[in-house]
Amino acid sequence: MYTQRLGSSQHDIEKAAEILAKGGLVAFPTETVFGLGADACDDLAVAKIYEAKGRPSFNPLIVHVSDVGMAKRLVEWNDQADHLAHAFWPGPLTLVLPMRTDAGVSKLVSAGLPTVAIRIPCHPIAQSMLRAFDGPVAAPSANLSGKISPTRADHVLNGLDGRIDAIFTEGHSENGVESTILHFDPNPTILRPGTITAADISSVLDQPVARLEHADNIIAPGQMTSHYAPRAAVRLDAKDWHAGEKRLGFGDVTCELNLSPTGDLVEAAANLFAMLHQIDDMDGDRIAVSPIPNHGIGIAINDRLSRAAAPRD
Repeated sequence: MYTQRLGSSQHDIEKAAEILAKGGLVAFPTETVFGLGADACDDLAVAKIYEAKGRPSFNPLIVHVSDVGMAKRLVEWNDQADHLAHAFWPGPLTLVLPMRTDAGVSKLVSAGLPTVAIRIPCHPIAQSMLRAFDGPVAAPSANLSGKISPTRADHVLNGLDGRIDAIFTEGHSENGVESTILHFDPNPTILRPGTITAADISSVLDQPVARLEHADNIIAPGQMTSHYAPRAAVRLDAKDWHAGEKRLGFGDVTCELNLSPTGDLVEAAANLFAMLHQIDDMDGDRIAVSPIPNHGIGIAINDRLSRAAAPRD
């Protein structure tokens, strides 16, 4: 794949929006770090993010929007969010809020959780691209998983050149620190610190702001071994089917639902959360899952499936 280099002209902004609309990946500067953007409502496009980054597990992704009106179409808004948006948006504050049932956001973005993380970046290129695309853009940092977060285009290209469709080579990230992430459960709690501090938030909300030290309930994947467990028991690496099992296949197998009949791992990742929901809703209390190759994005799929199959407390 050739990674197109984009400037900051209106033509290049519109080109980036066109790439996103066609399911492609675009690296773009924000005020925090460079993001790797995809259409947040396109399962396959979001799956490509994980593949390009070599992301080892399905972690929730931040959704970037152009304005508060779009945010309200995606999440259940509240007075606290309104006060914080007025004070800090556009800017490096991410709010985790319940997702609306009609949001249309890919389950890969939320990692199957009922909430979604959302923010409005203030970088002019990010703002222009989001307005041109006119839709939510999922975007983690634009680096290979586990590597240093990128603040310049050359940082991104060092790891992702040839793995993504386009990158804005103009502009850089001034903060160099990822956004503050705030959750309401029901009190405001910082999940990840950033340049907007607990004191900043407290002064707006006129109440204390906590810092998450330990999670008893899942707010993000990776916090517990058993995560989003279906009601039915799950058997992995099933090379044959047992009587009474609901069959979730991969590749050329006979089954109720198939993550990818052609054995395409990106397609399997895109279908994973939706098909887990579907098969769990079918009659029966056992699910068998075909073996998934444990390389590339298959590592993320297997990580997610192992959590679904883990013993229940």
